[in-house]
Amino acid sequence: MIVCPQSVEHPRGSRCQRLPGQVVKMSSSDPERPQFLFVKVLASRGRLEAVTQQMGYHPQYLDSFLKTQHYLMHMDGPLPFDCRHYIAIMAAARHQCRYLVNLHVLQFLRAGGDPQWLRGLDFIPPKLRNLNEINKILAHRPWLITKEHIEKLLKISEWSWSLAELVHAVVLLAHCHALASFVFGCGCEQDDGLGGRGSLKPLSPGNQCLCEATTGNGCSQELLRINRKRSLDSCMELDSLRERMQRIHVETEGREETRLLQQDREEGLSPLADTDGEVTGATNLACYMQDPDFGYQDFARRDDDQTQVFRVQDYSWEDHGFSLVNRLYSDIGHLLDEKFRMVDGLQSSAMAKRQGCEPSVFKRGIWNYIHCMFGIRYDDYDYAEVNQLLERMLKVYIKTVTCYPEKTNSEMFDRFWKQFKHSEKVHVNLLILEARMQAELLYALQAITQYMIS
Repeated sequence: MIVCPQSVEHPRGSRCQRLPGQVVKMSSSDPERPQFLFVKVLASRGRLEAVTQQMGYHPQYLDSFLKTQHYLMHMDGPLPFDCRHYIAIMAAARHQCRYLVNLHVLQFLRAGGDPQWLRGLDFIPPKLRNLNEINKILAHRPWLITKEHIEKLLKISEWSWSLAELVHAVVLLAHCHALASFVFGCGCEQDDGLGGRGSLKPLSPGNQCLCEATTGNGCSQELLRINRKRSLDSCMELDSLRERMQRIHVETEGREETRLLQQDREEGLSPLADTDGEVTGATNLACYMQDPDFGYQDFARRDDDQTQVFRVQDYSWEDHGFSLVNRLYSDIGHLLDEKFRMVDGLQSSAMAKRQGCEPSVFKRGIWNYIHCMFGIRYDDYDYAEVNQLLERMLKVYIKTVTCYPEKTNSEMFDRFWKQFKHSEKVHVNLLILEARMQAELLYALQAITQYMIS
């Protein structure tokens, strides 16, 4: 069980109170925060997992993430505890994420779940099994979600869902789909041990850094030492990136996001396949999903007569999604919004200073590129910036981790991002996690809204 680091009171209201351009600042005690959070996790789970170690490079975000996940999985809510973990298993299985599946199988059993359910979808109640369609669509093509999918789950029957239960389930699905991207993107799935790449290596049971954390010796210092080692990167490449970003202000505008996606397709920005061409262990997880061949398809290749671009000006998280989710699942909207703001406000000092421009420009380019791949459009954004900001191989990496995370391999993280420090790579993976989660939530919550007003 993950311990909630601290309880936080959130102001109640009908709308999200976002502070534009808010920057997260480190306090004087922040250098010790990773160690404090690691000890919290160790005390509750007896181990320091790879995801926690990777997020520990950004302790402010880790704090927010742990609070949100603790609330989703372990606090009072519409869904029973065993069902929450089984929904997480279903979500992680869509991307063959054995790391998350194994974690939630253990938590499912600890919550008193029926071991027979672990034999697959054929052995679970129909109510849970009916969630499979939305799980599949949200994981791969969220723009296909409609109010008819919502109506089918909510219609009166022995196995019907309530609105509150469905919102809880949708948030769980989006959380686990996006977390699977982070797991693969940071290499956590490649390690069956304690940490992913760039984190602490497993030692003998009697000499693990985990034990040293409780005495104040090892974990945060080791992470900082690794971070410094990883920072010996090419300044030449960073200077080149800075120059490209500065040229944005003098480039002509006008290219639309559809042209960006079209260019991706023409240039062959397809996922980077695993070296063996297969997903390791996928057959072990087949029992938790149906229609395994259903996957991501470029939004630009859609049938224009059937699917419309999602305009944030018409339905946004701040103005619509936040209030809906908070009304049906109390306080989760505040926690999610804090997490979105936290990743937006994180300062990767080297990435910001050495680029010689506003870090918000680079982060917004990544965020909007991810949303663009899911058909979400910002009318006030010039998508010509994306091609200026992001190198081709960086775009390939982002698209693979976002849309086909199971097809990443252990070399991508290091091979294509030589100009970034390790902590900066983790930061960009956090942007991928949150942008993807928000994209799924926007489509699902819009469909729920349309059902409610129809």
